[in-house]
Amino acid sequence: MKLSRQHLDSLAADVAVPAYDPASTRQGIAHIGVGGFHRAHQAIYTEALLNQGEARDWSICGVGLRREDRAMQEALAGQDHLYTLLVLGDEPGLEVRVVGAISGMLLAEDSPAALIDKLADPAIRIVSLTITEGGYCIDDSSGEFMADLPDIQHDLAHPDSPRSVFGFLCAALARRRAAGIPAFTLMSCDNLPHNGAVTRKALLAFAHLADHELATWIDGHVSFPNAMVDRITPMTSDAHRLQLSARHAIEDAWPVVCEPFVQWVLEDKFVNGRPAWEKVGVQFTDDVTPYEEMKIKLLNGSHLALTYLGFLKGYRFVHEAMNDPLFQRYVRSFMELDVTPQLAPVPGIDLDRYKDILIERFSNQAIADQLERVCSDGSSKFPKFIVPTLNRLIADGRPLERVALVVAAWALYLKGVDENGTAYRIPDPRAEFCQALVSDDDRLRERLLGVEAIFGTAIPQSAAFVTAFELCYDSLRKLGVSRTLQTLLGE
Repeated sequence: MKLSRQHLDSLAADVAVPAYDPASTRQGIAHIGVGGFHRAHQAIYTEALLNQGEARDWSICGVGLRREDRAMQEALAGQDHLYTLLVLGDEPGLEVRVVGAISGMLLAEDSPAALIDKLADPAIRIVSLTITEGGYCIDDSSGEFMADLPDIQHDLAHPDSPRSVFGFLCAALARRRAAGIPAFTLMSCDNLPHNGAVTRKALLAFAHLADHELATWIDGHVSFPNAMVDRITPMTSDAHRLQLSARHAIEDAWPVVCEPFVQWVLEDKFVNGRPAWEKVGVQFTDDVTPYEEMKIKLLNGSHLALTYLGFLKGYRFVHEAMNDPLFQRYVRSFMELDVTPQLAPVPGIDLDRYKDILIERFSNQAIADQLERVCSDGSSKFPKFIVPTLNRLIADGRPLERVALVVAAWALYLKGVDENGTAYRIPDPRAEFCQALVSDDDRLRERLLGVEAIFGTAIPQSAAFVTAFELCYDSLRKLGVSRTLQTLLGE
């Protein structure tokens, strides 16, 4: 049965449907970057409130700035902006839910003016973002806004027809300021440290280049809460669509699949109201920093420790790598010996239990999380998820071989062929640049580690790390993944 409002009452009893009329809600949130994670996370918390009879003024208007977003817009529009959430785990009978929290979607390329109008609408009181780690235009080596990017230069010259997220945000905020409309809260839901502070820095940097007075107004009127967000959300595959059709008789052009675990820790800094998300499990706090550090260093760091080695070995799913005892022992040792000593106490969290849960989550076979997804955009992920841990290890004089192996595995992965001889693509916006860095083994150390935007300055200057990196790289190249792990683990 094709998913639509007309057919909601005809769906099977085991499929949860909205307990409210999706047509009766009013948009209060504009979300830029509608992908699987947003639909499995922020939208689900909002859906839970709507199902409780609350948040009727807080439905979500999706926003797409990239040409590729048209596929999502067409899929949602073709089924009354409904979609199916399929929660998959090792236990049978997990949740299947039709979600109506997203009540429309605009594409920038259809009409920049219409998108600016929407963002300037007084009803929109929160603008949220999932634009990926690299979408904030911040140079990781210098911490500075990259004003020379083509889209940024275009938007500074053509403020009424922007292309970048910052151009659209400033155009809408300028309109609100001129009309006396209160500012919105700008809420990042991306997986990066201090995501609110990063958003603030990037937007103010752009605004100061465009209009200094507007930048001053933004600084005083817009809030940028930091958040820790967490839910493993694989790319939707045709197999997921077929599973939904075969087991639940739902034809959904773009369902979203995810694990049972979900977490959102959020600073309560909103300038123009917010949904009562605390009623549906969001943890509000004055300082999200310890939660961010825990999640980014343990979950995201461990994902990178696992993913490139797994891909080189020939695995293609996270659970396949975790089913390998060598991989599981390596990830455990990385968590215990390299990361945990760097973490401050986290209120309400038992770190030992948290690490056990991570291993369980990585081992979830039902969601079939793709290693390719975790591998993607490594050039942006390393500075945020691995380099801070590595810098601390260097500063503290701690052993470096486990983290050196993460970097060495990425270097060998960039060559595009696994140890079985299977070629694969590199899913990274800077793939060509990164692959050029590893094209010459004789100069690989200097070329790769010397990229300050990825590794900073301390790492290539650490003789101990450079030695560990070279040993790990040579071992992976000559002995393969398993023998290298056995040696590292003392087996």
